[in-house]
Amino acid sequence: MTDSSSAATLPRFESLLVVRLSAMGDIIHTLPAVAALRAAFPHANLGWLVEERWAELLCTLRYPRSGSRSIERPLADRVHTVNLTAWRRDIFSFNTVQQVAVALSQLRGVEYDAVIDFQGAIRSALLSRWSGAPIVFGDVQPRENAASMFYTREVETSGPHVVQRALELARSVIGIPSPVTDVAKGQAEVKVELPVDSDAEKRIASLAADAGQFAILNPGAGWGAKQWPAERYGAVAKSLAQDGVRSLVNFGPGEENLAAAVESASEGAARKVSCSIAELISLTRRARMMIGGDTGPLHLAAVLKVPVVAIFGPTNPARNGPFGARSIVLRSASSLTDHSRRREPELGLLKISVEEVLSAARQLLRESQ
Repeated sequence: MTDSSSAATLPRFESLLVVRLSAMGDIIHTLPAVAALRAAFPHANLGWLVEERWAELLCTLRYPRSGSRSIERPLADRVHTVNLTAWRRDIFSFNTVQQVAVALSQLRGVEYDAVIDFQGAIRSALLSRWSGAPIVFGDVQPRENAASMFYTREVETSGPHVVQRALELARSVIGIPSPVTDVAKGQAEVKVELPVDSDAEKRIASLAADAGQFAILNPGAGWGAKQWPAERYGAVAKSLAQDGVRSLVNFGPGEENLAAAVESASEGAARKVSCSIAELISLTRRARMMIGGDTGPLHLAAVLKVPVVAIFGPTNPARNGPFGARSIVLRSASSLTDHSRRREPELGLLKISVEEVLSAARQLLRESQ
């Protein structure tokens, strides 16, 4: 808490723009920091620039992207979107040029007082400057070094976890930088709200009623090295079924065969389900737990305070692990941090047994009763 004299010196931004374009897990890791900004500047016009495919994490599809906040868009007053992947595929077409012009014009038209680039990439830093805001905050050591050229205020962060680093950046914007230990404590007090889609709620309520008590298995991963074998997820599902817990296998685009392999290996104990983002939020809220690797759905469960069994291989859980929820992280001592996009599962990941995962899952089930 600050006294009245120090409070008088704190910034009074009327409008702020958050830039965190992608991906699902990274956007979720940024939510506590943006919730802290929302709490510090309750009356400010808070915008968020995000890739179109992830906008549903901030606003339901049928709700307006700007205007009064509600449970359908609880955090941001405006959601700005870009579609960089599609634009790059057809960069010189009239349609692309028109879409880019409209998106950037709308972004500049708000006239934000300041921008916070939580992504630290050259593309996010360029878009931050393009917004026209006179102040651009960014980490002194961004993910891509050249991004720092576009910042007007660089913030030194030291937290071991990406959530902590984002919170440090947010608190510098607020005007109350603090040691990472204080940031870690303060995170527990930050309330993160995700959109509630009434149509998705109705669909998932019916699915959940049929499933009874269920765990979500998420066998997919950003690349093969992070992917624990499908047959092992199936074996986990078989054993959990003996404990009265059904397994629902979440899968995204291009992962249907993987989910089918888990379903087959489970011998009827697991059921594959394909969800929109809004449906996955609703489904996760109802789950007893989530079991998966370093993926967006796992981090979604953590931010929703759903117990998590995290199966880690080449990525470092101290930096990217589940944050803020009851969790058990499994990682072999032989695993080395390596972000190479290899197709085959990392050898250390393969040393994590079905029995270890089941032991962790049953421990969390007992603790949540």
